[in-house]
Amino acid sequence: MKLNTPSKLEKILKSGHIAVTSEVGPPRGSDPDAITKKAEMIKNYVDAINITDNQTSVTRLCSLAACIRLKLMGLEPVLQMVTRDRNRIALQSDILGAASFDIYNILCLSGDHQSFGDCGSGQNVHDLDSMQLIQTVRRMRDEGKFLGGDDIGRPPQMFVGAAANPFADPFEIRVPRLAKKIAAGVEFIQTQCIYNLDKFEEWMKLARDRGLHEKVFILAGLTPMKSAGMARYMKNKVPGMDVPDEVVKRLSDIPKEKQAEEGINICIESIERLKGVEGVRGFHIMAIEWEEKVSEIVKRAGLYPRPEV
Repeated sequence: MKLNTPSKLEKILKSGHIAVTSEVGPPRGSDPDAITKKAEMIKNYVDAINITDNQTSVTRLCSLAACIRLKLMGLEPVLQMVTRDRNRIALQSDILGAASFDIYNILCLSGDHQSFGDCGSGQNVHDLDSMQLIQTVRRMRDEGKFLGGDDIGRPPQMFVGAAANPFADPFEIRVPRLAKKIAAGVEFIQTQCIYNLDKFEEWMKLARDRGLHEKVFILAGLTPMKSAGMARYMKNKVPGMDVPDEVVKRLSDIPKEKQAEEGINICIESIERLKGVEGVRGFHIMAIEWEEKVSEIVKRAGLYPRPEV
């Protein structure tokens, strides 16, 4: 199937395959090995690799530079870009910078509040919000225009993504918010980590009721738990996270030395169940500082080998 797009991720999805993406957090320093070693662990098991953008508002190697490292390895990066730190000039400039290195995927985000990170007195920018960033990338790509109206020489060719959290309050605005992102021009969605499968399936049903599953590619987000302590922390301390009591209990009821293995089992069981949910077109596996487990998850979940397009 010939598709007129430079994005491998877009080709995978439009060909009808289940897509698999993962992500790598850049280091708190300039050593490129921190990126390349993680990427080597997962490169044969995923279609594209997200690079986070100063996640949790902690200063790190920039997403753009790390994406370039992946390109130099012959891999497919997804540039994450938050509106927290840049005005519209800088956002458009960085999009062009990514395009100059033939980076073909972008995830448009607002970003965590700076109070979560290492520079609590830093100033939020938010000249644009995440939906306006989606619109900006689509205008630059589809119309070849800057926000100011001037023409772009060699417009960026990017597959445009965004995040969605089916579990944040209030729940009743979650699907309307997804609809707004689709109206803004988003083409693929990666969701928050899913532990409450019943609630996620309800969100998907509401999305299907509005036909949204036919307008955007939805990748279900999964993060394997390393321990019962991690499950309790994510349940009680991480905003917008929904970890059911039964997941915490399942991990707590077994010896500590077996909890990591059980966390992997839960992740794989979740993938197997979500494969059957209409509208789920792939999986985004966020193995936080546990990249060596991505290959096992992908293999055991029946998602390997990855298709060629």
